[in-house]
Amino acid sequence: MSRIIFFLVVFIIFDLYAYQAFKTLFKQPWLHWVYFGFSVLLLGAFIYQLTALKSVRMANASQMYIFGVVMAVYFGKFFVLVIMAMEDIIRLGIAAVVKLNDTSEAFHIPSRRKFVSTIALGLAAIPFTSLLVGMVRGKYNYKVLKYSLEFDDLPDEFDGFTLTQISDVHSGSFDNAEKVNYGINLINEQGSDVILFTGDLVNNVAEEMTQWKKSFSKLKAKEGVYSVLGNHDYGDYVQWDSEEAKAKNLEDLKVLQAEMGWDLLFNEHRTFTRNDAQISLIGIENWGAGGFKKAGDLEKAYSGLSKEDFTILMSHDPSHWKEQVKGNDEKNIQLTLSGHTHGMQYGIEIPGWFKWSPVKYRYENWAGIYEEFGRYINVNRGFGFIGYPGRVGIWPEISVIELKKRARTT
Repeated sequence: MSRIIFFLVVFIIFDLYAYQAFKTLFKQPWLHWVYFGFSVLLLGAFIYQLTALKSVRMANASQMYIFGVVMAVYFGKFFVLVIMAMEDIIRLGIAAVVKLNDTSEAFHIPSRRKFVSTIALGLAAIPFTSLLVGMVRGKYNYKVLKYSLEFDDLPDEFDGFTLTQISDVHSGSFDNAEKVNYGINLINEQGSDVILFTGDLVNNVAEEMTQWKKSFSKLKAKEGVYSVLGNHDYGDYVQWDSEEAKAKNLEDLKVLQAEMGWDLLFNEHRTFTRNDAQISLIGIENWGAGGFKKAGDLEKAYSGLSKEDFTILMSHDPSHWKEQVKGNDEKNIQLTLSGHTHGMQYGIEIPGWFKWSPVKYRYENWAGIYEEFGRYINVNRGFGFIGYPGRVGIWPEISVIELKKRARTT
């Protein structure tokens, strides 16, 4: 209930400020009624989702699109609020100065200026339109991003070894089989030696993946397809009738991945061998900083390996790399593969020049390749989507990484 009250208060504030700009430009009373009628209808639909549908385990497309429209409308209104609030500060300042200079004058706040309201609504139209377009055209706009990483200790036999990483499928959000199958074919077309999936196969329940099992079973690579769990795969975000039902859901997800031909790693590792050389692949359960599940056990997964082994780690949440991996001198993990952030499905990217998303203020490593202490992490932007049913500027990603032996200098 407290969450609903919070959202209600915030949305009312947004609405009232946006209305100030609206009524400055549009004087007809009937338009004012239309404005408030639409706001009440949209807000009612959103609150209904937060209450009556909170126990629903599988959100349908209409629910996601309602959330998307709410997000587009109120993100736009946030811009209006910022500009109108700045105007209010200026108006109050002018009124105070006038009153101080002429105490006989009544305290009078200047009227809102039409051009400020025009600017506010014009700027609000940018995020509003982009979020609506992102729901139609962005969510299946798959991009293949290719990287070549050099390592001193990569065995010569694995020079040129390629891996394709996907993450955050969130199959419960899909609503277009043709587009999804196009993305799956695009993964296979990369012809990598191995395919690695770094968690969040579903939004909440294993059943979401049932209709997509045949499609994702088509993923093939010479060394196989390997996966780990993400925070959404445990069923922690829905209400269950019992702990037994929740446990069965996780078992169903394990069985489903096995039926697809995927090797799901639970705090364990696998080894790839070429001639007498080998590299190791570690897969841990979800480990996330803050309030996220910490089921990952790096000690257990690393057991039997040494610093001399070239090691790749699959760990869903990139905060794990920051907290336990990159500065760990006892475990020489050269490359970590993560996902989780989705790049917030909203941002601006100019390859090689500029990269921004609001999620950067929550995660230091949120999209792409990062290097520290001679070790790398790739944070995949995700194959699917959740919550907001679209993407703007941060496109669904298929990562292809080529491992290269760094040339020796003399």
